[in-house]
Parts: sequence; structure tokens; C-alpha cells
Amino acid sequence: MNWSGRRVLVTGAAGFIASHLCEALIISGADVTAMTHYNSRGDHGNLEHLASPIRSALHVAAGNIEDGDFVASLVEGKEVVFHLAALIGIPYSYVAPRSYVRTNIEGTLNVLEAARRFRVGRLVHTSTSEAYGTALYTPIDEKHPLQGQSPYSASKIGADKMVESYHRSFGLPVATLRPFNTFGPRQSARAVIPTIVSQALREDVVRLGALDPVRDLTYVADTVDAFVKIADAAAAVGQVVNVGTGRAISVGDLAALILERMGSTKQIVADTNRLRPVDSEVNVLLCDATRAKAMIGWTARWSLVDGLDRTIEFVTAHPELFRSSEYAV
Repeated sequence: MNWSGRRVLVTGAAGFIASHLCEALIISGADVTAMTHYNSRGDHGNLEHLASPIRSALHVAAGNIEDGDFVASLVEGKEVVFHLAALIGIPYSYVAPRSYVRTNIEGTLNVLEAARRFRVGRLVHTSTSEAYGTALYTPIDEKHPLQGQSPYSASKIGADKMVESYHRSFGLPVATLRPFNTFGPRQSARAVIPTIVSQALREDVVRLGALDPVRDLTYVADTVDAFVKIADAAAAVGQVVNVGTGRAISVGDLAALILERMGSTKQIVADTNRLRPVDSEVNVLLCDATRAKAMIGWTARWSLVDGLDRTIEFVTAHPELFRSSEYAV
């Protein structure tokens, strides 16, 4: 796709992946409106980390994905909408599940209605590998059953199904990208890799939840590449596409690798206060990205070690973003 001058909306633009997507789209010449969640501080979250020329090229609009009128005002006139706005913290979904329904399901409905009303050329919706729950078989392809093992994953499944229904019912040109665990610079302290790095820098020991779960980790630049590619792939309309490396590592081994890259010998401890409820823990997520390669021409290019080194560099340079002594939910 030639992005030059194309009118694009990115919801959830202040978030981790979305800020990198905005950056890539601006560099590609797109006319990008970045929807952020309104806050009284007036800050733009991760967009603050973009280089000044890129940040100044964005049209930033602060509001709430739960406000249908606001969403419609931003969708109008756009050719492509990338929908990334969501509540994503799994531990907090145990505390406030209704807010996940309102943001993730009702917010997605607002985007779908606006896209239908204004005849958007392509809507790219963001799913999550958590929708699969603990693997019934590996690697996990798009035919794997969906299992709501947390209020977060259940709300994302609900959103995914609303997207599917709008394609089947109204012919809306949607494509759903289902990334496995993405990591990289700007990721928040609630994610495991920044948690490990920030504690290794400041604390006496590294405290984590369960060490046995296995995850397929994709560097954010590769995930962004998948977003860009799926927006241009006619074959992806009406489809769900997994994005992952096809390689997995346990949380415990990941922590050991990060400490090795940092030259640290600190102890790794499983903290019971950080554990998920037993039946809610997702034990294995390992991606089958065959469809991504065939349908949108995507494969992961970044190695885990190279991505970790970039992430360690960012966390080290921005200690003010991470309260290493607290459990971020």
C-alpha cells in the first residue's frame, strides 16, 4: 500500500504497540490521526517518546473509546482505521471486569458502527493470543478454540466476535490481527519483560508470578510490520491472522536470559501475590504463523536477544517510568 497522504486513524495511540505503529505510518507518509484516552494531565503517553518531527506530524485527539459520538467524529473521512484501544492488564480485569466489557466490547462496537456508517475502506482490529487460553495443541493456529480464562480474554473474544459479525452481517471490510506476546521499548511496567529489567536494575531480587508458563515473544517492530501488511492484504478481509515467531520460552528461562544480558546474578523468586487464579493461568502460547506468511507475506525478523537488548536499553534509560518495588496491575 502506498501510504502517502492516506487518511488513517489509530485508536489507543498512546499505548505501547500503537505508538510504534503511528511512528511507522508517519514515516511512510500517511496522514495519521492518533486517538488517545483523555486525561487531565494533557499528556500523550508513549507518543511523548517519538522524535519531535514525527510527533508534530500527528493529529492527536484525546477522548474516550466508550463515547460513540467522539469515535464517529474521528472515523469520518478515514480510509483505514487501526483499532488498538483496549484495557489489556489481566490482573486488573479480576478487579474491574465491567470496565473491560465497556472498553473492549462496547468500545469496539463504537468503532464498528462508525466504520460502517462512513464506509471505511479497511478496519484492522487487534485481538490477542490470550483469546486461545491454555493451548489444547501446539503450535496454535487460527482454528484453535477460543477460551475465556480471564475477564480480559473474555472481553477480547467478545470484541473479536463483534468484528466477525459486522463482516458477515454488513460486509464491513475488517481484518483481525491476533498478536502473540509483543515486547519492546515503551512497554509498560505491567508486562513481564519491563518488570524483570526494572527489578534487576533496582531491587535485591527479581519477583515474578508463575515461572513455568511458556510464551511466544515477538519484537514490536515485527508486530507493527504485520499491522501494515494486513491493511493491504485483500485476502485477509474477514479473516483472523496470528502473528508470532513460532518459538517459545518459559517465564523463568526468559528472566534468566535477561539477567544474563544485563550481567546480573540476582535471584529470581516466584511471588505468590503475583500468581493468577489456577484455572485462569494460561500455561502455553506458541504461535503457528503459517497463515500470516501465506496471506499477508509476514514473517518475524527480529531475534529474541536483539529485541531484549533494545528493551533493556530503553528501560535503563527511563527509570522514572517503572516503579520496580510495586506490583503493577
